[in-house]
Amino acid sequence: MPTVGVKRDLLFNALGRTYTDEEFDELCFEFGLELDEITSEKEIISREQGDSKASGASDVILYKIDVPANRYDLLCLEGLVRGLQVFKNKLEAPRYTRVSPTTGEVQRLIITKETAAVRPHAVAAVLRNITFTKERYDSFIELQEKLHQNICRKRSLVAIGTHDLDTISGPFTYTARPPGDISFKPLNQTKEYTATQLMSLYKTDSHLRHYLHIIEDKPVYPIIYDSNGVVLSMPPIINGDHSKISLTTKNVFIECTATDLTKVRTEEDVMLSFLIFFSGFFCKELAYRKEKLSGEFINRKVGISEPTEKIAQLLTRMCLLSQPTGAGDEIEVEIPPTRPDVIHACDIMEDAAVAYGFNNIIRTTPRTYTVANQFPINKLTELLRQDLAAAGFTEALNFALCSQEDIADKLCKKISDTRAVHISNPKTAEFQVARTTLLPGLLKTVAANRKMPLPLKLFEISDVVLKDESKDVGARNSRRFCAVYYNKSPGFEVIHGLLDRTMQLLEVKPAREQGYHIQAADDSTFFPGRCAEIFVHGKSVGRLGVLHPDVIGRFELSMPCSALEMDIEPFL
Repeated sequence: MPTVGVKRDLLFNALGRTYTDEEFDELCFEFGLELDEITSEKEIISREQGDSKASGASDVILYKIDVPANRYDLLCLEGLVRGLQVFKNKLEAPRYTRVSPTTGEVQRLIITKETAAVRPHAVAAVLRNITFTKERYDSFIELQEKLHQNICRKRSLVAIGTHDLDTISGPFTYTARPPGDISFKPLNQTKEYTATQLMSLYKTDSHLRHYLHIIEDKPVYPIIYDSNGVVLSMPPIINGDHSKISLTTKNVFIECTATDLTKVRTEEDVMLSFLIFFSGFFCKELAYRKEKLSGEFINRKVGISEPTEKIAQLLTRMCLLSQPTGAGDEIEVEIPPTRPDVIHACDIMEDAAVAYGFNNIIRTTPRTYTVANQFPINKLTELLRQDLAAAGFTEALNFALCSQEDIADKLCKKISDTRAVHISNPKTAEFQVARTTLLPGLLKTVAANRKMPLPLKLFEISDVVLKDESKDVGARNSRRFCAVYYNKSPGFEVIHGLLDRTMQLLEVKPAREQGYHIQAADDSTFFPGRCAEIFVHGKSVGRLGVLHPDVIGRFELSMPCSALEMDIEPFL
């Protein structure tokens, strides 16, 4: 959940009254929020950097408030205040309408076809006659950053740019050009740079370097110009210094570029609704939509019994203007553009429950009685874990994601033969694919515990992920059992004995047709002539053997190791 930090005194001043900490905590709970922490800037710095760094920091009390991840309209002080005042019936839900500029001139943003290669979508709006204070300006910048981190997915889907309209002139052009052809003075810099130079400059910037990968490999970079050729921004990296906003800004030009058209419209609507709090007028149509649902649906789903008129009042308190239609218990609900989280009837029902108060819902005995049962695969897993531990093996639990090298090169296999599910945008080389075998994780665990007394006997029972075109998601989970024995001698007999004990626990007898048996096999992961395939009722379920010296070396081990891995789902 995103956390919004607001100054307590500013918050209470905007709300029109003061609260004790307990009273405000209760108000947050009633509204579906959580007062996570009461602190100060000085206390935060002292806790993170020490008392010496905190000297001179502000003692102003800060409220850290957890906001639901889908409530983008509450990510700033102004939105939070507006929501709470409507909830407490001190303010009517605002109605947003478009106002034509007094000059009669409507600004235009022209999108060229070149942007299709990098960020094809863009929208824009103008907000006029606003008033910034230092606190409002800081809140505005913080909201923009929280939107970037939240729904914008760190600018990969959407990037927001805001500009002082009085310093630029339309119409504006959104296009894309080779990085060598782009040159401008970026925000808070003293000279011009080409786009190529900016990429090098910001590689060491603690904030902007996280966004460079979005466009740095593209043949062209997105760029926005005004009618005089002045660069407004190079999304999603940096704005131009020429059009930066300040406390004296009265008219704001907002541009949002994106790879997702729905997200970019949502972002712009939230930004506009925030800025309108500063008594502005905007030049863009904000779309409202209406939904109809029955009072009986809400009563049944929430577990209450309220008349239609009362339910409509509850929804209106959540900024969803509602009224009975007169057709039975039907309610018409108007969804404002600031509530993109309301998609289905169940979202409206949830808001009605919040406004009613979860603590006010009377507990009732469920009409349907059910008896829960453990999934058979999980029950089998738990039973095996206990007995394998009793056999002298220590259980390990490793990550479900790993590198391509772990499941391919280190095991002397090709990545194309592994049926691995790849992560499209891995954050680190250690988590590139979903594991197709449990063996690499156990070998890495052994490597991390090389200094422990020998022998090391480890096992793991967990899922692997395999591509499967027959499944609707193109992949499936498979529950595996893997064990390794690491010592001065290979200890194949120990792993073989563990296999026999496992089969005994699974009540499978040693027999070629109606039981289990092992058969010599070739596998590049294992030493030649020291690998066997496990068959149960004539079907292969796994392999065991002595690992190849190359595999042992690639996991930074120096002694022989035997391993066993098998699928346990056929035993259900």
